[in-house]
Amino acid sequence: MTGAQGVAGGARLSVAGVRRTLRDQPIIPLLVLLGVLIVGLQVARPGMISPDWASSTIRFAVPLAILAACQSLTMLTGGIDLSAASVASMSAYIIATQSPEHGPFIAIAIALAACAVAGFINGIGVGIFRVHPLIMTLAMSLVVLGFVTIYQGFVVAVGARTPDVAAWLGGGNTGGVPNSLLLFVPLAALIILGLRRSGFGRLLYAVGDNETAARLSGVRVWQVLIALYVLSAVLAGLAGLILTGVTSSASATLADRYLLPSVAAAVIGGTSIFGGRGGYSGTIVGALILTVLTSLLTVLQMPEPVRQILFGLIILAVAAAYTRITEEA
Repeated sequence: MTGAQGVAGGARLSVAGVRRTLRDQPIIPLLVLLGVLIVGLQVARPGMISPDWASSTIRFAVPLAILAACQSLTMLTGGIDLSAASVASMSAYIIATQSPEHGPFIAIAIALAACAVAGFINGIGVGIFRVHPLIMTLAMSLVVLGFVTIYQGFVVAVGARTPDVAAWLGGGNTGGVPNSLLLFVPLAALIILGLRRSGFGRLLYAVGDNETAARLSGVRVWQVLIALYVLSAVLAGLAGLILTGVTSSASATLADRYLLPSVAAAVIGGTSIFGGRGGYSGTIVGALILTVLTSLLTVLQMPEPVRQILFGLIILAVAAAYTRITEEA
């Protein structure tokens, strides 16, 4: 082998190694991108990066990261949950309207039960009646929105008030650390370990990789999908609980603006839209990236439509790059 051939061969190995790293460890370039955005924010507004800024960023990133968990888990099976934002809004509104009469904990239980019912219906539609997840969850988002609109008419005299527990959990700090981490850290650890170590996590990957093969292996796919969409809806309900504390408000459309970013965070985090590949660690970093990016766009005085366009372009660009990497690696 000549020197030139050796160099060419080494370059090909190097490129292949980079692609394998991007495919198998997407969190590495994500952390680099997060660092670049933080530096850019500091350059755009010197002195902005501080412990208070970090605490505020985490508070806003947590509900997005939980909603993105809904997308990551369902995308592992080749699906998606477009009802997650509406379910989160429903949860927040039920908690805010039921707390004055029943207390915060019963109100939270009622809200999560309503979320579980919505998720169960999603699972029945996707798992048993074989409705495409995009269509099923989109329809469910409209049903939930209609339900909350009707429900508003019955509780108009009560009004919506953020309970102290939600305000403390979503908007409070203890020693400079956001209280929402008390819920999010164990929840994230449970999801990450569950995907890696539990039988249910392995079933999600198996169904997303090859549903037919999983079914022929004896997997009751419909049961897996029902459990998945119930879990996704309950996670969305928890996101609504934290979000109502972050914003100190509740409405039928409270979480709507988080829907597209939640999908973007999952895609950015390396979860394949085709199923069978991905994880939650990258999704968490993806949620942080989008939160910091939103701060940067705010500092640059970019309007909301520009942010939505940017999030859409991010989904397209990352999905295309990820597909190319996985095909060529």
